[in-house]
Amino acid sequence: MMRTYLDHNATTPLRPEARQAMLAAMDVVGNPSSVHAEGRAAKALVEKARAQVAEAVGASNADVVFVSGATEAAALALAGRGLKAAPIEHDAVHAWIDPVLPVVNGAVQVAVPESAVVQLANSETGIVQELPPGLAVSDITQGFGRLPFAFSWAGVGMVFLSAHKFGGPKGVGALVFPQGTDIAAQIKGGGQEMGRRSGTENIIGIAGMGAAAVAAQADLAAGKWDRIEKLRNILENAIEAQEKNTIFVGKDVRRLPNTSCFVTPDWKGETQVMAMDLAGFAVSAGSACSSGKVKTSRVLKALGLDDDLAACALRVSLGLETTEDEVLRFAEAWGKKMARRRAA
Repeated sequence: MMRTYLDHNATTPLRPEARQAMLAAMDVVGNPSSVHAEGRAAKALVEKARAQVAEAVGASNADVVFVSGATEAAALALAGRGLKAAPIEHDAVHAWIDPVLPVVNGAVQVAVPESAVVQLANSETGIVQELPPGLAVSDITQGFGRLPFAFSWAGVGMVFLSAHKFGGPKGVGALVFPQGTDIAAQIKGGGQEMGRRSGTENIIGIAGMGAAAVAAQADLAAGKWDRIEKLRNILENAIEAQEKNTIFVGKDVRRLPNTSCFVTPDWKGETQVMAMDLAGFAVSAGSACSSGKVKTSRVLKALGLDDDLAACALRVSLGLETTEDEVLRFAEAWGKKMARRRAA
């Protein structure tokens, strides 16, 4: 059976540029903390990637600290700071913060930006936030490489991101913040990463992240996501033509160009995921970090959907290699499954 991957918000395929950088890094034997030639060679790879990520996010090299992913970066950024967030934030943020900020028509309402965390874009719905100047922290994990963003002009105190969301490897990410920011290290030991995150650096993953960041920004600058937004709209039109009762979450507000979250009443999202998997399509019912858990999406509830509707959401997230044929085949297969349900 032909398989079609339409779950890019969960993770993206490894970019060839990242793969090449990682393969090269595998041949570097030294520890980045060693002072001999082999150690300096390993350190050079880390610093090259740091410069690549810094340029991609519009920051200085010294502003970038490598970690294991966005979840660890969130812990480093948020632990003990007493910040506020909205219910639509990722679980990695909610682990440290009570979700008390209101959401109106998909937009987080922030009275005091200096005490708040606001995501750039939501992984389940694709809804994009306007980040207020002076914001303490932003999770840019889903938006990086898909939306214009630069740390230098965003006016945000800290941001974090994860490599596997833009074509890098899993298990590596970064926290970006100006030097001098008061942050307490969560992993202590040898003092690597300027004392912010101890432990021998994952040079293979870091090298892949740096290369992927460069490629992702190049694709964004070239306007490649414009084509994907058109495909998303084709998908939604095709779905709507087959089921008028389907609700497209966030359709009237700004969204990520690749993300469609739609709700079909009385058809559970998890059931749809399984049906489409059997038909050869990989999609999801929400955030990958929440899949398999028996609970209603608090993101959708915060947007005003009741429990029954929120349980019927399906997320389709396209990638740069997605084709119109794949989108139309998905819509056709989904429509056939829907028709069988009506006839049952």
